[in-house]
Amino acid sequence: MENLTKTQLILLVLLVSFITSLVTGIVSVTLVNQAPAQMTQTINRVIEKVITEKPQSGNQTAAVMTNYEELITKLVEETLPAVASIIASKDVPVIERYFVDPWKNDDFFRQFVPLELMPELQVPQFRQKGTQNQQISSGTGFFVSSDGFLITNKHVVEDPEADYTVLMNDGRKLKAKVLARDSVQDVAILKIEGSNFSFIKLGDSDKIKIGQTVIAIGNVLGEFQNTVSVGVISGLRRSIIASGAASGPELLPEVIQTDAAINRGNSGGPLLDLAGRAIGINTAVAAGAENVGFTLPINSIKKAIADVKEFGKISHAFLGVRYQIITPEVKAEKKLATDYGALLIAGDSGEAVVFKDSPAEKAGLKAGDIILEFDGKRINQDNTLAKILSQKSAGQKVKLKVFKDGRESIIELELAEQPSNS
Repeated sequence: MENLTKTQLILLVLLVSFITSLVTGIVSVTLVNQAPAQMTQTINRVIEKVITEKPQSGNQTAAVMTNYEELITKLVEETLPAVASIIASKDVPVIERYFVDPWKNDDFFRQFVPLELMPELQVPQFRQKGTQNQQISSGTGFFVSSDGFLITNKHVVEDPEADYTVLMNDGRKLKAKVLARDSVQDVAILKIEGSNFSFIKLGDSDKIKIGQTVIAIGNVLGEFQNTVSVGVISGLRRSIIASGAASGPELLPEVIQTDAAINRGNSGGPLLDLAGRAIGINTAVAAGAENVGFTLPINSIKKAIADVKEFGKISHAFLGVRYQIITPEVKAEKKLATDYGALLIAGDSGEAVVFKDSPAEKAGLKAGDIILEFDGKRINQDNTLAKILSQKSAGQKVKLKVFKDGRESIIELELAEQPSNS
């Protein structure tokens, strides 16, 4: 080494460096080929994993890691057979246009002017030439039991003179009978003769959270059947006035807001959670906005389904009061003694606080009274009086804790049937 020239020493160092780099490269390639996937790929895949529960024998369940995309596609594939298009048709007049010459058909003018001298004039007229059966509207519905019960929006099937046909996912067309139209909610219950229908299980809309992923399915624009959109829960307990129905605008309280695309024709279709359960019925969309849709919570509809199956109609309990839910802000503004409950108050246009001949009137309730509890349940923003009433039945006896005349008292009364015009 001492006899090496400077040039030889430099060449030796370069040679050793080259050999070292070559060996390092070979070892690195070998290790990469034998190693697991790259960390970035692992992170991406973990982010896309969703844990679902797969039933096992007995009461045990096992957690199964499922790719998010596969979960959505599998859920849709299993659900689509239970979603159907609902088509309304009826006999409508056939209008024919024809032309007449008013001069030649007028006996008065023909007395003074010869027929050949009358000016040529053709005036269009219209007349009915029979009737023909044609489609007048369409929407969506979904089965809730294997024996042919399905639900949709009332405004989808509100024409009592129309015939309704259900277009199944497999192309079959089945006649449907409208069993009930809800006078309070925008809901209708239909029945198809038969059995072994695919159906969607009902979830718990009280447990959903803002940001939760949801899936909407519907017959968009009346021609794109089984259109699927995915989004999230954008808001809860919204109150909207829905227009577009032939019967006029409807106030819909406590609806779910979602950014999953809901379009004309989606009405009556299901809003699903990632377990494939229906948590709502798609009902309305905000005009002039992007991805602002509204869904009726399924818990408010469960009783209607049970009523129809048991009694053949939808029944709503009626108390007969107008009220405002008390919040800390309302308490401060109105100088109230409590920050929860339902304050009995007149409507915005001065409507009566208590309905005439209602259970509330018979029980002596009046403006300024505060209903604190309903059958032991405290009334607040999350548990409104309307929500509690929706779970009750006409004829049921209940107890109200009321703050009245400066003190708390218990009032017992019997709920009535909801009047159709209230």
